[in-house]
Amino acid sequence: MIPGASSRPAFGQSAASALSVKWAALQDAAAVIAALAGIEAEPPTPELRNFPALIREAEPWRRELAERGIEDMTAVLEPGIAALLGVDARGASPRPAALALWGEFTEARAAVLALLPPSGALGPRRSA
Repeated sequence: MIPGASSRPAFGQSAASALSVKWAALQDAAAVIAALAGIEAEPPTPELRNFPALIREAEPWRRELAERGIEDMTAVLEPGIAALLGVDARGASPRPAALALWGEFTEARAAVLALLPPSGALGPRRSA
């Protein structure tokens, strides 16, 4: 390893594509949780829909924190959804636990969305 170099791959096109896929999977997971909680999933806002493209233009520290946040949400949601589906399969109501997981997810998602740089009146900063 080169001294001072990060062991993480650079945030290039493949990392951006992976982030887009992971973000979309989280939104799909959120829809499952909402259904199990008996609530209607919120319609996607432009910020939610465009998050991968917007964070790609952000400073490296914001991108790295966003990647970690997405990984953390995935690590919580995968076993959480499996547990909710198991409860539902046994004929019990997953609603209370699903509502709790929904709350945790929306708070974590809000924290990740807060990493987006301020867009100002002209929209997000773009680089050529």
